[in-house]
Amino acid sequence: MKLRTKGRHIPARLATGAFILNSGIEKSRGDQQTAEALHGMASGTYPFLGKLQATQFLKALSTTEIVLGAALLVPFVPTVVAGAGLAAFSGGLLGLYLRTPGLRQDGSLRPSPQGVPVAKDVWMLGIAAGFLVDEIVSGKDQPATRTVVIYDGSEDEPDVADLADDAARNRFVIVSGPEA
Repeated sequence: MKLRTKGRHIPARLATGAFILNSGIEKSRGDQQTAEALHGMASGTYPFLGKLQATQFLKALSTTEIVLGAALLVPFVPTVVAGAGLAAFSGGLLGLYLRTPGLRQDGSLRPSPQGVPVAKDVWMLGIAAGFLVDEIVSGKDQPATRTVVIYDGSEDEPDVADLADDAARNRFVIVSGPEA
């Protein structure tokens, strides 16, 4: 199986993956009171979540965190996929921070003491953005595929049109580069 992770991504994937996986495991053990507290806060910010029962919400949240944490930890999951999941998850948490009254100081983006535990999750969005930007930019650094046409040498000088026909018929063609 081919690894789909660049070496430079491993430290951030391990740190965020372990953190999120642990959070999901802890939430999976949550009681009714924990479920109601988390559900109340989330449904206050995202009203569509109010359709779920508190225990359903807690189970969905813990499952999401476990799957995302595992995806970040497993090097076979492409970084662009894990990064997109991390961006969506952390974006939701930051939306919660920005929309929930009392988590920010009045008229400011700075967190109140109650908002620090949620505001700190901005680091996950930064890591996700780094993964996505790196994947997009590094894809452009790949050398272009080159086609080398070899002819048999029986002619003094090959006709370019004949070489193009040979290449189209996949005769005497060698392809090199990352796409080969």
